[in-house]
Amino acid sequence: MRASLTIVCIWLVCLGAAAQFGKFAVLFDRIAASYPGQPGPIVGLIVSTVGICGLIFGTTAGLFVSALGYRRVMVSALIAGAVISTIEALLPPVPVMLALRAAEGASHLALVVAAPVLTAQIAAPRWQAAAMTLYSSFFAVSFAALGYFGPTLADWGGLPAVFLAHGGYMAVGAVGMALLLPRDQRSEMPKLSLRGLLVSHAQVYASPREAAPAMGFVCYTVTFVAFLTLMPQQFLGQPQQAILASFMPLVSVAVSLTIGVWMMRRVSAVGMVQAGFALTLVFAVLLGLAWGQAGLVVLAAFGVAAGLGLVQSASFAAIPQLNREPAARARAAGAIAQLGNLGTTSGTPILIWLISQAGATGLAVFLSLFSVLGIAVHAVQARRRIIA
Repeated sequence: MRASLTIVCIWLVCLGAAAQFGKFAVLFDRIAASYPGQPGPIVGLIVSTVGICGLIFGTTAGLFVSALGYRRVMVSALIAGAVISTIEALLPPVPVMLALRAAEGASHLALVVAAPVLTAQIAAPRWQAAAMTLYSSFFAVSFAALGYFGPTLADWGGLPAVFLAHGGYMAVGAVGMALLLPRDQRSEMPKLSLRGLLVSHAQVYASPREAAPAMGFVCYTVTFVAFLTLMPQQFLGQPQQAILASFMPLVSVAVSLTIGVWMMRRVSAVGMVQAGFALTLVFAVLLGLAWGQAGLVVLAAFGVAAGLGLVQSASFAAIPQLNREPAARARAAGAIAQLGNLGTTSGTPILIWLISQAGATGLAVFLSLFSVLGIAVHAVQARRRIIA
């Protein structure tokens, strides 16, 4: 019972970690209005700086989290997140806000590296896949909740009310983690040197077990965020726009928590990642062929979201399936954070360009290519694990 409660609480805490992105992304127009005269790229940087931290230091964090201790990292990151969000409520000048967002990126990175490792450790073996599937849904669920509650809270008390509520949520999470998580066992810290870090990064990405989840996951993040952002824009001013924007994230989460959990008991996590990409590929082709027929296009878009939902959940479940030791799992989670942020950062600009050049064909080709790449990457890594 305690283990189940702890896993659910870790997931709840990670909703707050996702909100470190979402509270700025969902309320982007209000952020821009709060900093009048600032060019769009600067306002965009305020939103994206959290992800840049993970892009640069993701794998490095994975190397250090296990040595620092998962409980210590989780509680410290939550306290830091609470303090930072409270200061953000003051809406300080842009340079200060950027510095706060960079610090918030470190807090976010620590949470998303430690949380999946703890979830896998705490869950009983027969429930491990289901627990990792639940964990994998935190980003989409948080964004959906923020999309619903964020604007209402901002209408009532402005952006400070949103940031203060988030800070309070993180503070409550810190208390919960301090009470529920087991005490850390001390271990030796890795030595800090540029050469050592480079060698450690090379070892992580050379490993067919530690790198495989991240190499498939980047094919997911490069497509999912871009698709969720730009697909509804193809129906500006039409009812389909609201339907796609509201329900695509929910379809993705629902499929991962139902069909995903059911499938995980029957196939390996890697097999499910490949099945998810294959489903995405089928509906991507349908999307391109059916363009102009609104009903079929919406159906195909939901199919893409469903396929990517399977990829999302199985990618996190692959971490404990492929890596038995907690330290290896932490390195794999760090690689997922790093490559995941690479995909999130690069996917939308790529898709904007492709749509501008080739319209619906560009969209279908974008989804298809990364789906094929995701299947191929896991096939190659699986082959390497057999040979090794």
